[in-house]
Amino acid sequence: MEPLIVLGNRKKSTVTKLNRSSKLFKAIIKAVTDKKAENVVSLDLRQIPEAVADFFVICNAASTTQVKAIADNVEHEVKLATGENPYHNEGFNALQWVIIDYVSVVVHIMHKDARAHYRLEDMWSDAPTQGHDI
Repeated sequence: MEPLIVLGNRKKSTVTKLNRSSKLFKAIIKAVTDKKAENVVSLDLRQIPEAVADFFVICNAASTTQVKAIADNVEHEVKLATGENPYHNEGFNALQWVIIDYVSVVVHIMHKDARAHYRLEDMWSDAPTQGHDI
């Protein structure tokens, strides 16, 4: 798996207005649920000073094909809804863990085995979590 270094190279903005009702956040949730992502959760990191974003959206997929479909759909839906391109993305080669970084929101699309192994939510267990499964 390729190294995931993008998040350590920048700092979260100190001025934040993003919330779960923003266009960006809604477009991301729509994109992942439209492609049948599983176990969709968002972590609210706004009160955690060392966090690199305001929110993480984390989901998993059953196959690498589905990981790619979800990731492609996130970029497409966000572009349609907001006109924004990601600041950075990683993981499209191995398709085990794709990160799409929109600065305020970082989307983690993980193969189910990678998600079970890395347990990302446990690393940020002090963040309020909300489920988004349909």
